[in-house]
Amino acid sequence: MPIDKDIVAKVSNLARIKINNDQLSTISNELESVIEWIDTLNEVNTDGVDPIANVSGQKLPLREDKVTDGGYSEKILNNAPEKESGFFVVPKVVE
Repeated sequence: MPIDKDIVAKVSNLARIKINNDQLSTISNELESVIEWIDTLNEVNTDGVDPIANVSGQKLPLREDKVTDGGYSEKILNNAPEKESGFFVVPKVVE
């Protein structure tokens, strides 16, 4: 799929990245080169190769989940302009 200036402009807008019009052509060419390089991976023969997520085979030890309040509730609530019964007081925004 060719990456033209319109696609670069649309993606940059969606990502909220400001790109000047004079940069669109350069970025389009660079992205096209990256996609072509990635496409070379399709040429690799992976028949008989098992997919892996960890090359060492070691697993991290699991720990028991414990629910805590983090021990910082008073420090956090001290930053609130208004608080009540351990909660932030905020203006109502939905009727």
